[in-house]
Amino acid sequence: MAAKVLVLLGTKKGAFIAESTDGRRTWALRGPFCEMWPMNHVVGDPATGALYGAGGNEWFGPAIWKSTDLGETWTHSSAGLAYAAGEEPVKSGWSVAVGGGAVYAGVQPAGLFRSDDGGANWSHVEALQKHPSREHWNPGGAGLILHSIVLHPQDPGQVWIGISAAGVFHTADGGETWEPRNRGTRADFMPEGQNYPEFGQCVHNVVMAAGMPDRLYQQNHCGMYRSDDGGVEWRSIEEGLPSDFGFPAAAHPSDPDTLYLLPLNGATEGRFVPDAKAAVWRTRDGGKTWQDLREGLPQDGAYFGVLRQAMATDRMNPAGVYFGTSSGAVFASTDEGDNWSCIAEHLPTVLSVETLVVDG
Repeated sequence: MAAKVLVLLGTKKGAFIAESTDGRRTWALRGPFCEMWPMNHVVGDPATGALYGAGGNEWFGPAIWKSTDLGETWTHSSAGLAYAAGEEPVKSGWSVAVGGGAVYAGVQPAGLFRSDDGGANWSHVEALQKHPSREHWNPGGAGLILHSIVLHPQDPGQVWIGISAAGVFHTADGGETWEPRNRGTRADFMPEGQNYPEFGQCVHNVVMAAGMPDRLYQQNHCGMYRSDDGGVEWRSIEEGLPSDFGFPAAAHPSDPDTLYLLPLNGATEGRFVPDAKAAVWRTRDGGKTWQDLREGLPQDGAYFGVLRQAMATDRMNPAGVYFGTSSGAVFASTDEGDNWSCIAEHLPTVLSVETLVVDG
């Protein structure tokens, strides 16, 4: 029996699921779920099959949604998902990650919460909020958000987070202490001579290479970077790309040297795909060289963007690659990016794309 592949979609008006049960040849769309809340990020836990979604806004408030039946029914909880009295309130859930027996949620304004009971109750990881740099964190275009949560696959004490616009931070002790890890990443918007600060960079996305926990890739507001020492040092890998600006990055599920990006035309030029011609860019050598992949993607009048969490791969062989657009389309490749097709369209703005493979 073929594996069931779920493409989990967070949108401005609820969560959707594109599902294939025939080897990714055809797709069926389900949704919207989560009572039409804005869903910034929806993920699946491969260990349990549970789905989690981070959502909300100033109207709904923040919550983490959960489904234990592959999206048929959902519940949500905000128990403990709040800062102390007198602090700026949590506006929304922005990101979610599962691993090491815990569920983590990133929120706006930037902070990290943890649940040890499957998302029913949440506790604030206060040490991050109390970092000495906190008073100097500034919001990016979408606000002050914690959008990237990267968990070490073997060591549950290690977590990397990305904040716009504060940079990358790392803990080695389960969140008791944190240190910035931004050396080598630019902040072009800072005054001349201050372009490589200890913190304050506008990181857009951080992902981990498969099978190499110390290798991280980072799409930044000001470049594309790779680290081979867990973020202690970063080096630019943007040469060969059409732009140093973009939001999403997706790691190959088994090859640490393969990465997918979708560059945009620039921060002040409209933030759509360069020349209005869609292309995913792939490296097979860790960022030394890049190849543009266009077959099946629109090459005329493509004035869409792709947001920071709206690109993902699956664990099939060959790997599938997926991305969703600001215009509500979802594109899929089942051959590692060589060929593409549209599997959903006319959705609300796609905020996130993740996958879950359920073995048959």
